[in-house]
Amino acid sequence: MTTMNYRIESTHPIVGPLISGINQTALYLADRAMAVVLAAKSETRPYGKEIRVVHQPTGEVVFRKTAATVGHETGDLSA
Repeated sequence: MTTMNYRIESTHPIVGPLISGINQTALYLADRAMAVVLAAKSETRPYGKEIRVVHQPTGEVVFRKTAATVGHETGDLSA
């Protein structure tokens, strides 16, 4: 049995090209790299709210993304 050690979470629904489902505010994964990639490629509805990847056993936030991190329209890091 695989332990789901990583949680992608937000206070708002998470959407993205690699995520299926409607109105999910948390997703659980076993692999840290996959969790970070999914979080990085996702956004929230409404746009701009924070998405975090949390290591569940320790509670450590290993990745955090907000609208200020990446520009919405162009993907430009200066936004």
